[in-house]
Amino acid sequence: MLPRPRKRFGQHFLTDRHYLERIVAAIGPRPGDTMVEIGPGTGILTEELARVLDQLDVVEIDRDLAATLRNRYDAAKVRVHEGDALEFDFASLPAPLRVVGNLPYNVSTPILFRMTGLAARIADCTFLLQKEVVDRMAAAPDTPDYGRLSVVAEY
Repeated sequence: MLPRPRKRFGQHFLTDRHYLERIVAAIGPRPGDTMVEIGPGTGILTEELARVLDQLDVVEIDRDLAATLRNRYDAAKVRVHEGDALEFDFASLPAPLRVVGNLPYNVSTPILFRMTGLAARIADCTFLLQKEVVDRMAAAPDTPDYGRLSVVAEY
């Protein structure tokens, strides 16, 4: 049974395995990649990534989910960092870093801005985002959704 999403963390868990295969294919994990997953939640994506990667780091803010992940995976294969991705020291991981995650709406924009500040250390980012966030990222000038996120995403 899946845990109930916690509203305070804006959690929404990936559950559909059909989409999971497409997401993993889009990420294209390879042995030797340095990858970190933000907000692994129940670990459905974590499981697929860990099958391919030599090692995976995950950052989970929910202490209960972090504990479940620690119990589920060998610490040599999946390192669980309990904490907020907005405060996590991504520089503690070797570059180039591949960052993935199913981001909650309420923190997706701050996380995207955080990643732009780490761009020199990051090879790529693959995020699942709500349509409204993507609309703001892809907005054209002089449209209602155009703003700071649009400018930074274009840059």
